[in-house]
Amino acid sequence: MTWFLVRRSGLLVLSLAAASALVFVLLRLLPGDVAATIGGLQASPEQLAAIRADLGLDRPVVAQYASWLSGVLHGDFGRSQLNGTSVGAELGRKLQVTAPLTAGAVVVALVVAVPLGTWAALRSRSFVGTGISAVAQIGIAVPTLWLGLVLVLVFSVQLGWLPAQGFPVDGWADPVAAARSLVLPWIALGLTEGAVLLRFVRSAVLGVLHADYVRTARAKGLTRTQALLRHGVRNAALPVVSVLGLQLAALVVGAVVVERVFTLPGVGSMLVTDVGNRDLVKVQGEVFLVVAAVLVIGFAVDVAHRLIDPRLIDPRLREPR
Repeated sequence: MTWFLVRRSGLLVLSLAAASALVFVLLRLLPGDVAATIGGLQASPEQLAAIRADLGLDRPVVAQYASWLSGVLHGDFGRSQLNGTSVGAELGRKLQVTAPLTAGAVVVALVVAVPLGTWAALRSRSFVGTGISAVAQIGIAVPTLWLGLVLVLVFSVQLGWLPAQGFPVDGWADPVAAARSLVLPWIALGLTEGAVLLRFVRSAVLGVLHADYVRTARAKGLTRTQALLRHGVRNAALPVVSVLGLQLAALVVGAVVVERVFTLPGVGSMLVTDVGNRDLVKVQGEVFLVVAAVLVIGFAVDVAHRLIDPRLIDPRLREPR
């Protein structure tokens, strides 16, 4: 396990380095000029050149990348090219919205997918199991944007139970108010992702229920549920953890849409605004943060696989005795 962690950590570091270089180069290929955005339409060529020199845009691309990467390694994502604010500090404030939003959506997705998916597998030939699968299939087809608008219409406009948009100005100083503003986004994001996960949970549990070792356990007197809990959970968890990792990555990206629908001041809304303003330093910090989150999720999924099934670490454990 130790050697695997060392090797996988090295791969993660290399992936992060490659991603940072790719993000930096691709953003430089976008059309437009931040100096023209700052200087305005009436700026002279001399003024534009002075702005580029002040921002360091006249230096070679390699030198700009090395300077930015050095700052990132020290926790400094640079400063906005438009207003000079610290990108790292602003990302920290925005993560106070995006991180709880993503975490809460994961909880909702798991609460929906794991019990209902398992129940649908145990009752696969009944009306209940078929109905759960049908509802999940419909949930997969429902766009997060549409579901968010429906939730706002029902629970905010019609019933007035929850706020429709926005987030408290003082953040989590009032935890109740902050949590209330995230309830509908949690449901909108969690239900759509949970519907996808539910289908995989059902398939994984069905595969385990038809395995020989579960049949043997049942022949010894255990019920289907008892056999599943005692002998099948680990095997069923492997594909579910893989899909959960993919869904977590999708949640990070899907948070951008949800934040726009519910007017949440998170990283997604910040990214959309900064792309429109062509603030490259902020955009590259935000995009790199999202990419890094996806890579770290992949690392965590690999580690979880090895913890669940030690045979993935030591091939000798796969050999029959």
